[in-house]
Amino acid sequence: MSEEKITYDDVKQYEKLFTLTPSFLLERWAKKNTNLVSKFESRVESFLNHMDDNKRKKLHTVLNSDIDELQLIMKEAHERTNKKQYKILANPKYKQFIEENLKEIEKMV
Repeated sequence: MSEEKITYDDVKQYEKLFTLTPSFLLERWAKKNTNLVSKFESRVESFLNHMDDNKRKKLHTVLNSDIDELQLIMKEAHERTNKKQYKILANPKYKQFIEENLKEIEKMV
């Protein structure tokens, strides 16, 4: 079985989630390494509860992906859309922020 990789098209499907938070807040929270999953726990839980099997499979792929790879995809998403949220998530100095929040999602799954 080949390992699945996350692509820009996968990110595009969830663009609403990535751009839900205004960029100035996202950057502030990323700088402080804030646990956004706990901040928005009920929303995340609701989202997780309404996922179909295909989306669950993609989520597991994201959770098991290398953070550097995810950030490269965020960089590509920023280049294609010019949305600042993607630029923030692509910034290597926010790698720990992404790792911590993905761990929190994993705990909920």
